[in-house]
Amino acid sequence: MEYRHLGASGLKVSALGFGVGTFGGKGPLFSAWGDTDAAEARRLIDICLDAGVNFFDTADVYSDGASESILGAAIKGRRDRVILSTKTTLRLGEGPNDAGSSRHRLLRAVDASLRRLGTDHIDLLQLHAFDAHTPVEETLSTLDGLVRAGKVRYLGASNFSGWQLMKSLAVADRRGYARHVAHQAYYSLIGRDYEWELMPLGLDQGVGAVVWSPLGWGRLTGKIRRGQPLPAGSRLRETAGFAPPVDEEHLYRVVDALDAIAAETGRSVPELALNWLLQRPTVSTVLVGARNEAQLRQNLGAAGWSLCSAHMARLDAASATMPPYPYYPYWNGQFAERNPPPVASPTAPPRVSGRHSLESR
Repeated sequence: MEYRHLGASGLKVSALGFGVGTFGGKGPLFSAWGDTDAAEARRLIDICLDAGVNFFDTADVYSDGASESILGAAIKGRRDRVILSTKTTLRLGEGPNDAGSSRHRLLRAVDASLRRLGTDHIDLLQLHAFDAHTPVEETLSTLDGLVRAGKVRYLGASNFSGWQLMKSLAVADRRGYARHVAHQAYYSLIGRDYEWELMPLGLDQGVGAVVWSPLGWGRLTGKIRRGQPLPAGSRLRETAGFAPPVDEEHLYRVVDALDAIAAETGRSVPELALNWLLQRPTVSTVLVGARNEAQLRQNLGAAGWSLCSAHMARLDAASATMPPYPYYPYWNGQFAERNPPPVASPTAPPRVSGRHSLESR
């Protein structure tokens, strides 16, 4: 297993992490994606640890807290081998203060997560979404206090826009607070929006990507094909309304390219899709999920090798889309040639020179 720095921090995490959103099976559909119990969870974590995975990600909202509890029980006795990541901000309860990133909510949420996880500290605490109703200074001062108290080691965000993340970093720098070193974001071969704004920001500010849903919400598992119905048991049948949108023809174009490369390399479609992500700038760790041992072992097969440049280029081309304004290259002629936009193009990583570079990490 390869280990990478989490953003510009000194913490090293496995290139593949394990997302345990499938642990528990309680609560509404969005928060309960699977029904893995404690015994099966321990078996899956055994497999991860044997493969060198040290990064495990959950959230307080997953299965109404059951995911954290099961994860905590599964790592009991081997806490020192694990980097624990959890998230808070989304609603967990019916009270007026049971959502958001206020001081009141964060202090209570962290203590509750520590109890469920059975530990005295969280290695990476991420805000699950941006809370526009709480002053950023209040949120960051509270997070900084949690770091100083030793309850939290590192901070991250999740699902932030570029301006939201940059505002948080600017306030942290101005006030001398601990800053976000990670951003958990959606990124996949069929969802490359991350590249237009968040990737250049990550390169410039030393924020590493923790990638969620790297297989495009189950669309790149190798089971979806052009002209074929969804396979039996596909979670897309029930969760399509929560899935990041993708144009159907674009999906099939990417799947066709993956199928062709799979035939040439002997690798599975999920392995190829995950390995492509592992070679992208700013990516610190890619979260794989699994409802059973077979899925997990297949996903872990994405580590320890690299796609060749020719195959990377083919996947880049197949998955390319026109960037949105203002990243769309509306200029032309000599101006465009002399002043290329300093953001990710559809087929190449961004060329950004800033205070931090993650490309060597």
